Amino acid sequence: MFVDVAEILVRAGRGGNGAVAFHREKYVPAGGPDGGDGGAGGDVVLVVDDNMSTLMDFKYKRKYVAPNGEDGRGARCFGKGGKPLVIRVPRGTLVKDKATGALLADMSETERFVAAKGGRGGWGNSHFATPTRQAPRFAKAGQEGEERQITLELKLLADVGLIGFPNVGKSTLLSIVSAARPKIANYHFTTLVPNLGIVSLGDANDHMSFAMADIPGLIEGASDGAGLGIDFLRHVERCRLLIHVVDVAGSEGRNPIEDFEQINSELFLYSEELASRPQIVAANKTDLLEDEETYERFVQHCESYGYPVFRISAATTEGVQALMNETGAKLRELPPIKVFEPDPIVVEEDPDEPMFTIERDEDGVYVVSGKKLMTSIAMVDPDDYESLNYMQRVLRTAGVFERLEEMGINEGDTVSINNFEFEYVR
Repeated sequence: MFVDVAEILVRAGRGGNGAVAFHREKYVPAGGPDGGDGGAGGDVVLVVDDNMSTLMDFKYKRKYVAPNGEDGRGARCFGKGGKPLVIRVPRGTLVKDKATGALLADMSETERFVAAKGGRGGWGNSHFATPTRQAPRFAKAGQEGEERQITLELKLLADVGLIGFPNVGKSTLLSIVSAARPKIANYHFTTLVPNLGIVSLGDANDHMSFAMADIPGLIEGASDGAGLGIDFLRHVERCRLLIHVVDVAGSEGRNPIEDFEQINSELFLYSEELASRPQIVAANKTDLLEDEETYERFVQHCESYGYPVFRISAATTEGVQALMNETGAKLRELPPIKVFEPDPIVVEEDPDEPMFTIERDEDGVYVVSGKKLMTSIAMVDPDDYESLNYMQRVLRTAGVFERLEEMGINEGDTVSINNFEFEYVR
């Protein structure tokens, strides 16, 4: 099964907690704090795998969690960092943030991208020793790793895209100019997935090769989701050149000029930039052509847009070599395959997330909460005098006491912070 869009949840590892420990050694009195730092959480990393051609691996597994960092230990032993979680994706995959739609990375030239950064490890109590606080009994907790929902979207890396209605001979053309072996049959939508082939031209002295993609047939309304077209128009976006294959014999009972106009209309409705991409028109099935006047009118119509027209028969290979030679010559003049530039990501503090909040419960207790504040005092030891002094300074600096007084707190009222309750004293 060909899967070219997937949504996954990536969560980096949490940083390990810092350790509260004290040096213990014979004949060394009051060895002092020696708690080590926690290890950093593991990153979630996307890497390119050129052996992959689809996002099928993400159809059934949608959640990826990196390991946490280890906690610190005594003797200033740092915790081991979590190993990065490596996720392999096909070359050409776009990585987008689902919440904002921002493009995070184009895995065409980028070989490695950190999709979620692991949390920092917490400091051990050895960091908090001062001349006046020689035995701190608290440490810092590790930080949470990043978590985000991302969308993976595969856009084939092809120099040339074959476009046109179903059953006009695109797969046959690809099969005779490359080693690709797409399914070929005389019915609509034989091609259900894009097929990719490598075309080689010239000799040892003047050789070139390029990738050509057979895009499943478009129909009227493809840009609005009709048929298979909308699912695969994205694969044309990188193509430097389009070969528009048209059945000029009208073997399906359609008018070739109307077919040509309809496909270009669908390209324009999907993307104006895509509609302006250079085109070569391949007038196919000329071996079945009965009305030369119809063919001449078709050529004049296409040339009025400035598109060159090549008379070919993919079934008999007539005119195919000339078409490929012109394709190679055009590609030499065109810029390289399009690489999408990531959107600038501005990391800002969430203005809606305060440092702390204070609510009064039904018992009259002032409950202080807030992720940012709790991270600062998560490993404070309420039974240790110096730890309490440290927590008091953090609360005062953060403005907690000032806010409590604004709310009308009285001496003796109960305050609850991180499941630790105390009586307020001015």
